[in-house]
Amino acid sequence: MPRESVNDLMAFLAVAREKSFTRAAAKLGVSQSALSHVVRQLETRLGIRLLTRTTRAVSLTDAGERLFQGVGPHFDEIEAQLETLTEFREKPAGNLRITASDHAIRWIIWPKLQRFLPNNPDIKVELIRENGLSDIVTERFDGGVRMGEQVAKDMISTRIGPDFPFAVVGAPSYFDGKGVPEHPQDLVRHNCINERLPTYGGFWAWEFEDNGKEIRIRVEGQLAFNNSYQSVEAALEGLGLAYVPEDVALPHIAEGRLRRVLEAFSPHWDGYHLYYPSRRQSSPAFVALADALRHRA
Repeated sequence: MPRESVNDLMAFLAVAREKSFTRAAAKLGVSQSALSHVVRQLETRLGIRLLTRTTRAVSLTDAGERLFQGVGPHFDEIEAQLETLTEFREKPAGNLRITASDHAIRWIIWPKLQRFLPNNPDIKVELIRENGLSDIVTERFDGGVRMGEQVAKDMISTRIGPDFPFAVVGAPSYFDGKGVPEHPQDLVRHNCINERLPTYGGFWAWEFEDNGKEIRIRVEGQLAFNNSYQSVEAALEGLGLAYVPEDVALPHIAEGRLRRVLEAFSPHWDGYHLYYPSRRQSSPAFVALADALRHRA
């Protein structure tokens, strides 16, 4: 239906409800003459008189009554539905889709969601686990979570976690047969567990620091994963050295099942950030979630 027809019908319905051009014009915020002109246009287009006008009152013709009874309830329903949408402006409510890496979900997002969700029963959160850099606009995500250095410059971002170190770890049984690397360069002689990450275009180099100088080592080994937790599982079996976020390995180090090496050379990586395209398009639900996830040092 053309927009003009919708506007004409809304004008007619206002007059029919108020039984007065004066009151209807005031309610719609238009002049009485403009409203009368719109209704006459509708009658001319239909070829039927809808209203009977006198100097004191306005009444519906039979055709006008049929039109009023036929379309009035539908317009009332549309207005009621539009009114319900105001709750999305007034209180946090609705569905949110967030893309994040497995590590970000386990380490940062999930612990905070456990506190956030019970206090926001009208918000539903869908977490999509992936390591690649999704086009959050095209794929209709409300936001994404990645390490700060991976966030595109045209995105707005909020830090949700601290910087964190990576650790090189192996099972005691692995070191019994292979020896302990004393310097990152020694890793070229070890069986290392690679990780293939879409954000790096393939196997990523292990990064270290030596007296302020960055060292990148392309390691070799029999195994490769796309997940730090799988790499740790393989390391626990003595199948090689893993390079993983420190928090993933710490429980196993504390139990003596893994041993950390090259700690003096471990750099800190940029912490996780929540990123999204525009503040103006953010719903109250997303604003509330972003505030709950925000890192507070």
